[in-house]
Amino acid sequence: MSASFPAPALSHIDVAGGGSPRRIALYVLPAAAGNDLPCLVWFGGYRSDMTGTKAIELESHAAAIGAGCIRFDYSGHGSSGGAFSEGTISRWLEESLAVLDHVGAARMLFVGSSMGAWIALRAIAELRKRGEGGRIAGLVLIAPAPDFTIDLIEPALTEIERSSLVERGYFEEPSEYSAEPNIFTRALIEDGRDNRVLTGIVETGCPVHILQGMADPDVPYTHALKLMEHLPSDDVVMTLIRDGDHRLSRPQDISKLKEAVSAMLGIA
Repeated sequence: MSASFPAPALSHIDVAGGGSPRRIALYVLPAAAGNDLPCLVWFGGYRSDMTGTKAIELESHAAAIGAGCIRFDYSGHGSSGGAFSEGTISRWLEESLAVLDHVGAARMLFVGSSMGAWIALRAIAELRKRGEGGRIAGLVLIAPAPDFTIDLIEPALTEIERSSLVERGYFEEPSEYSAEPNIFTRALIEDGRDNRVLTGIVETGCPVHILQGMADPDVPYTHALKLMEHLPSDDVVMTLIRDGDHRLSRPQDISKLKEAVSAMLGIA
């Protein structure tokens, strides 16, 4: 973490929905005195946590421009409690909304990476249902993976994986980013169907900037193009990075992320 600003203290909130209490860890960087920029909110990806490069760099950028910033871990991730195997989009969405309600920022700019883009889109939909859509100032999506369980996982399942889902309730696959395999549960996949967003027009009511690597082995850039087609009523910009991978954590990728955030905030 950058030494140019004091690190916020780790705090926790308790979320008890779904009959399974879990403690959610978060860091909240307060805005500089007199600064009225929207608070930056980080939505991490599947099996990632709030100590990753992009999350830390986003907080560093927030500190540099005087904005507030929220980082948090879903249950079963990083410093939060709860079992990863019990995680679903609905569960992680509930925790995300609980964090937003706890902090209570008047205006926010969401930054969602991979699965986090899906949860950010669902969070915006829920806030709009409450009549709180005006709190969302913008949305930056990195290698967005909305509906990934339906569009990317289910069509590629092997017979062995299908059998494992039926018999064991989950299947495993090797991870390029960890020695531990990725685990996908039947509950996650079934719940994903209930949280689909790419079924019609997606209305966020805010400007959207998508950053997508064209060499992404996990979420093809055509998936980002599909998302863009479902955002006809929003001001959408897409930046395709020809040699970019799924993580988009290289220095040049981080620079593009910070530029996208600054542009959305109207900062030169």
